[in-house]
Amino acid sequence: MQDEAAVLRRRDLLSLIGAMAGSAAMYHAMTSLGFASESRYRGPIRLEGNPKGASVLILGAGLAGMTAALELRNAGYQVQVLEFNGRAGGRNWTLRGGDSFTELGGATQTCEFEPGLYINPGPWRIPYHHRALLDYCRRLNVALEPFIQLNHNAYLHASRAFGGAPQRIRAVKADFQGHLSELLAKATQQGRLDEAVTKEDQEILLQALRSWGALDRNYNYSAGLFSSAYRGYASAPGGGLTAMPVPSDPVALSDILKSQLWRYLQNFASYNFQTTMFQPVGGMDMIGKAFAKELGDVIRTNARVTKIQQNDRCVTVTFVDTQKPAIVQTATADWCICTIPLTILSQLPLDVSPATKAAIDAVPYADAVKIGLQFKRRFWEEDNAIYGGISYTDLPIRQIAYPNTGYNRTGRGVLLGAYLFDGANAYEFSAMQPAARVARAVEFGSEIHPQYQSEFENGVAVAWHRVPFTLGCRATGRRMRASSITPISARSTAASCSPASTPPSCRPGRRARSCRRWMRSGGCMSAWCKHEALLHHRTDRFARVDCDRCYC
Repeated sequence: MQDEAAVLRRRDLLSLIGAMAGSAAMYHAMTSLGFASESRYRGPIRLEGNPKGASVLILGAGLAGMTAALELRNAGYQVQVLEFNGRAGGRNWTLRGGDSFTELGGATQTCEFEPGLYINPGPWRIPYHHRALLDYCRRLNVALEPFIQLNHNAYLHASRAFGGAPQRIRAVKADFQGHLSELLAKATQQGRLDEAVTKEDQEILLQALRSWGALDRNYNYSAGLFSSAYRGYASAPGGGLTAMPVPSDPVALSDILKSQLWRYLQNFASYNFQTTMFQPVGGMDMIGKAFAKELGDVIRTNARVTKIQQNDRCVTVTFVDTQKPAIVQTATADWCICTIPLTILSQLPLDVSPATKAAIDAVPYADAVKIGLQFKRRFWEEDNAIYGGISYTDLPIRQIAYPNTGYNRTGRGVLLGAYLFDGANAYEFSAMQPAARVARAVEFGSEIHPQYQSEFENGVAVAWHRVPFTLGCRATGRRMRASSITPISARSTAASCSPASTPPSCRPGRRARSCRRWMRSGGCMSAWCKHEALLHHRTDRFARVDCDRCYC
């Protein structure tokens, strides 16, 4: 039994190496299996054909709606956009000092951040492989800066491990990696691999494990200058009489496993979170503002849609001005592209079949809560040397994200003090009054940063189930299929196509979207799929473009 337990199978070896060595090799394997792929974006879309004066009405001025509006207008169509809010951008939203908003239930919050500080309650980062969105930023002159996803000096925190003390990411990563390397090296030396591994391969593997895991000459992971060069020193190299570094003591493998901190390492290896990542300079809403500036008076804000009707000739949308709700107005066009979230669309009178109405009504939306906190000083930099990045915790707040701008400045700063999603904690926080959400975020955050109690000034909390224009952050539950939500009539469709599918057709049976949380996937790419299918094939008058994304 003891000999059997020492046997390490090659598949287990590959699994461990894949989990820790990361994404590079694993991504190629995923691509070959169809689980991951680079963006299909190859440049600006080119709509062909003669519009012949055709008109298009677009419902919603989020990124999906504005992408469709921009490209269709450029192709010669008469375009009008109706937007519920007094601004364009949808969930592409930034809160700054002086901004006010009222959530479902009547609670109104006014952001009190110092000028120049902000929080992005919706999407907040752009991966390098979201080529379409990056190209629109370039074309619309939206300045970008790095978003720090991985900061080795940020924290991993388990409330029931290490006495509740947070651990540096670099130490946990180096120790986990080192202990695994030691186990694999010993198994290799003992010839315990159950499949053929040549002598030459074993020698190369041992060299790799020693380097990758910071092992000593005996292939042990232990305290020393070599391991400390990865996990950090008890006393770092310096100058003068104290120039010599002092090695630090690694955390035992058993302690790491029991703490479950290893779970958070996937946040840095996952394809969607690999560097380089970006954010717009000045706030995520700079993207929406750039689109709105380009489109000009094509967008009508403060327009709340109340009914959508269609026949074989046109689509008619009834709406009211939210500033003058007593006056009912209508807009008519040859074609209509709808980006209204299903949570809202399901409440509107629609000319659709019972099957399609049932499909629209059946899609639930996940909740999410983001809480921005302003502090008197940037203590995370001054006291903890954390410049950007994210700390992860098993507390309900889940994450603390540090600003990626204004490094090393004196004065106030704003943290993302909580990002709750996909679980009971998000619903619990949503049920609270905004002030209570902020107070809880400060309470939990104090377990990681004790400075919270003395440095906190004010905060703002956005619970997406209570945001009137979306009633949730994204679609969840079972995957929607285009075949169940696409057909409405001989002249209508209501679905989005998967960003992975190829225009111009929306393929029945394909899931309606493959990446619901990201701006380029649901916004730009699905808009292309739909307006190419809608306007070039001319089979439908009404189309719903997926906007159930745009959150990460």
